[in-house]
Amino acid sequence: MTTTPQPVAELSADEARRIALRAQGFLGAPDRRAGVRGVLRHLGQVQLDTISVLARSHELIPYARLGAVGRTTVEDAYWTDGHAFEYWSHAACILPVEEWPLFAFRRRAYRGRPQWYHDLPDGAYDAVIKQLRAEGPQTATELGGAKNKGEWWDWSESKIAVERALMYGEVVCTERRGWKRVYDLAERAIPDAVLHDELDDTECLRRLVRQAGEALGVGTRADIADYHRLKSEQFDAVVEASGLVPVAVAGWSKPAWADPAALASEPRGRPRTTLLSPFDSLIWERPRTERIFGFTHRLEAYVPKQKRVHGYFAMPLLAGGKLLGRVDPARDGRTLVARQVSLESAKAVAPMAQALREAAEWVGCDAVRIERTDTPAIAKALTAALG
Repeated sequence: MTTTPQPVAELSADEARRIALRAQGFLGAPDRRAGVRGVLRHLGQVQLDTISVLARSHELIPYARLGAVGRTTVEDAYWTDGHAFEYWSHAACILPVEEWPLFAFRRRAYRGRPQWYHDLPDGAYDAVIKQLRAEGPQTATELGGAKNKGEWWDWSESKIAVERALMYGEVVCTERRGWKRVYDLAERAIPDAVLHDELDDTECLRRLVRQAGEALGVGTRADIADYHRLKSEQFDAVVEASGLVPVAVAGWSKPAWADPAALASEPRGRPRTTLLSPFDSLIWERPRTERIFGFTHRLEAYVPKQKRVHGYFAMPLLAGGKLLGRVDPARDGRTLVARQVSLESAKAVAPMAQALREAAEWVGCDAVRIERTDTPAIAKALTAALG
């Protein structure tokens, strides 16, 4: 049984919220010189997802923090000059390349896995490695086809082999092309300085817990462990050595830890007004979002249409350091369509209008159309605010 450490500081709920906002890049002037790569390094990861409404989630993450950075600029920042790789962290994520050594513990665990969901014939794995070595970076289709002729999960031998090689760390995803992974040999794609598995499991976990704590600012055991999908016992084993310090947060029922640097100065600065991807690390964990913001949010893309409350890809509105509502967006030509808008109060009308205008301009739309809102009065006020 883990002993609860004595907190070194007591934080109000508001202080914890502002610390979290600053740590995630939503409080104060954005670091435009560091740009998208700076956001990635600061967060430690950016989650990928297949859904694309205004844009894909990995594009929405830097947009929410930096403003209207070009979408080509975003992709280039991730996938050129060997700055990043894709691997399993919180989910499928883009990770800064300097974190490659930190995931040695996970690569070792995959290599030692006793069984897999897919069988792999003898020679198939080596054949994929040989083809990549001879022909350079390739998609699963170029390696021989991603699927057999069965159901959607019926992967081909080459797809099974290359995904297994990716999990082992022999192969790395160097970019997405038409949303297909492009695979290359890690020995060719990862810089020599970080291409190693020298860190033992304990050191990998210690550094990942520290990185997650810094990216969150303050969090519970579950918050910090979930950032890179670590187990609770893995967190417990290293948190004392991680450099994070125990704190108490008013209204939080469980112990918390904070980045010492986050406690060293009061979180000040102008908060961002923006729409958030449901896969944004500020809000991706529902219990944390409810605890910090008093806001319950659920991705309803996988909920049957007739059971959705807020819409397919409802994006929360962040304004004034709080979550004030949400919108389910879509595009119709050069019009951004707000299929459903839900606001916490009439005070959210102006920031929602601002966020919709900026998002529309970013994706090349020149008009915004409101389809449904909570009340006719909100619809009228929002339409007027949009001009």
